[in-house]
Amino acid sequence: MTLTEIRRSAIEPALLLLPAKMCSPQAEVMLLAITQQEDPEQRRRQWPTGPARGLWQFERAGGVRGVLRHELTDKAAVAVCTARGIKPDEHLVHAALEHDDVLAAAFARLLLWTDPFRLPAESDASGAWDLYLRTWRPGKPHPARWPARYATAVREVYP
Repeated sequence: MTLTEIRRSAIEPALLLLPAKMCSPQAEVMLLAITQQEDPEQRRRQWPTGPARGLWQFERAGGVRGVLRHELTDKAAVAVCTARGIKPDEHLVHAALEHDDVLAAAFARLLLWTDPFRLPAESDASGAWDLYLRTWRPGKPHPARWPARYATAVREVYP
């Protein structure tokens, strides 16, 4: 899928399931940049045998559990699960992320919401990188890839 398709088929429907205060162009940029960083080939399963699932590569005991339990996101996470027809159980959500891009996008946005700082401006690739590191805590971060992926996301949201 292209970034436009990810935005239209996953991110936009996901944002409709969340409180309006969570919807912004900056959030869309972050979501697009992170999916390119985490799952550029759109396998939706950590390759070759890792535990992460979905376009945003969530681990069950990491991002999924965190979003379901965090005081800032737990209620919204349950609402999203209900809307997507899944019980808000970390094992079930984790398995569903591989096949439900809307659920994955919503959980990715909720994970960003747990960060205490404001979303970076579209011109702040460095701040966006810092946010990605704080929230995703990647094992192999690949910082050299981020600037181009962030710039591509910015161009998609701010044509």
